[in-house]
Amino acid sequence: MKPEARRGEITPSRKAYWATLLIALPAVAEMVSLALMGMIDMVMVGRLGYQAVAAVGITTQPRMLFFSAFFALNTAVTAIVARNKGAGDMDAARRCLRHALVLEIFLGLLLTVVAISLSRPMMIFAGAEAHIVEEAASYFRITSFALLIQIMTGTICAAQRACGNTKITLKVNVTAKVLSVALNFLLIEGRLGFPALGVDGAAWSTVIAAFVAFALALHSVTEKNSMLRVSFNDNWRFERGMLKSIGKLASGAGVEQVGLRFGFFAYALVVARLGTEDFAAHLIAMQLMVLSFTFADGIGIATTSLVGQNLGKNRPDLSMMYGKIGLRLAFGVAAILSVACILTRFHFPLLFTAYYNTEIINTSAMLIMILAIIMPIQTTQLVMGGSLRGAGDTRYVALTMILTVGIMRPLLGFLLTYPLGWGLIGAWVAIVFDQGARLVMLFTRFARGRWALVKL
Repeated sequence: MKPEARRGEITPSRKAYWATLLIALPAVAEMVSLALMGMIDMVMVGRLGYQAVAAVGITTQPRMLFFSAFFALNTAVTAIVARNKGAGDMDAARRCLRHALVLEIFLGLLLTVVAISLSRPMMIFAGAEAHIVEEAASYFRITSFALLIQIMTGTICAAQRACGNTKITLKVNVTAKVLSVALNFLLIEGRLGFPALGVDGAAWSTVIAAFVAFALALHSVTEKNSMLRVSFNDNWRFERGMLKSIGKLASGAGVEQVGLRFGFFAYALVVARLGTEDFAAHLIAMQLMVLSFTFADGIGIATTSLVGQNLGKNRPDLSMMYGKIGLRLAFGVAAILSVACILTRFHFPLLFTAYYNTEIINTSAMLIMILAIIMPIQTTQLVMGGSLRGAGDTRYVALTMILTVGIMRPLLGFLLTYPLGWGLIGAWVAIVFDQGARLVMLFTRFARGRWALVKL
């Protein structure tokens, strides 16, 4: 930190890195474990054929569309809880969590009914070809029964992470995912006397695991020693001041989510129109992208928590310091992952094919090479975005996401894929430009430091 920016004693570098790692390591372990087990899920589904992979994969963006409003709410919860934790006002942090849960019950029930009712039309609109529409619609319909439960679990975990309790969320999510993998083993192909349900088996595994995750998450905030403890005897009525704070932050994050979901959905339509085989190759490479995302997300969780808590202590200088530490850690991890991608580009796709499909494997390998370029860009901008969100600067992040993901990625993806005739490679080159533009915009904002002055 520059001398003129300091507002007190600066934490020694070694101690600051260790403080970051204490929160980041459980978060990274959680996110990476979830990604790896999600990958195992896809491998199990892949044994049914690449059509099954495409059927499950095409439900992703429609599902995320329903979760988008709650992602925005969780962003607000994270910022408010972290800021109040730093200020020592845990009563306000608990009130924030209660408000969020009540809001979710009403909106979540409504969206569950809509998702179940419109499952088939949404899959057709998402670009599912005729031979996978029914499987995709069935998977989407079954998993929608767990929509409300997954939403509430996500909010409780967001509040716990904001307090630095990443070990709790590690326990909640990894336990549920291990159960999901075990149930997939039993239900997809039918083992140990269980029926062979195929893609539907994967869906029911997700639903059962979601209820287990919710039970664990709920226990973490109802036990006596929990710093975020809630009970039925608490005041669950809405308070104007808290609703205003949540609304201020969630509105910016909500605009971001609208831009993200529109962009991702439009981009997915561009890729889906290329055909089932290209879409399967795209999904295989995306598994690695998700894995790289989880490393950055885990580090970003630690950065968001520490940035928010130090702003609550009125130490924007320490917030800036922890943001920079997160960037260094993320870039180092990304460099290692990029090398790993290059070395395994032909071996990784073999995990997801029920038989040796040369075209899918070669296409996936080319996409993975592009991913090796994307990873360092993606991880650093994700951590910077987390720092800005932790400070409550959600509107600028929203503007960045709308311009890059919402407009640039699908538009450029379409132009490179169809008019210029680059096909699937063109769609992935569009991701490179999207990520690069996002990095420039977020780095500019982060470097200026004005985000540390945002009032909640």
